[in-house]
Amino acid sequence: MFGTTHALPILKARDGVPNWASVAALVDEWQPDLLVVGEPLNMDGSVSELSEKAHKFGRRLGGRLNLPVQMVDERLSSFEAKQQSRERGHGGDYNKNPIDSLAAELILQTWLSGQIGADS
Repeated sequence: MFGTTHALPILKARDGVPNWASVAALVDEWQPDLLVVGEPLNMDGSVSELSEKAHKFGRRLGGRLNLPVQMVDERLSSFEAKQQSRERGHGGDYNKNPIDSLAAELILQTWLSGQIGADS
């Protein structure tokens, strides 16, 4: 259903390279029309070295899976995810219980909000 999100398990990468088979299996399961990748901009909106890596990942992802990719500003997504996690009773050990899935869900919600606003 359009407009809903659900946090999924974290897919680990090794030396910055994802397990492409796991990524493809997830895409096969969910059958998305496009992929959303977080863009880690600096707080002033400028591009960072990490932003360049995210764009490179987005290009590889789209090329491998033959799907369009849209970059979404992810500034403060981890901060917001930690805040929401604390409100839900998280103890604060983010190494043991990472918030990456929730942060990814928030990034997707940001993209969806932009789409809903664009349709109005």
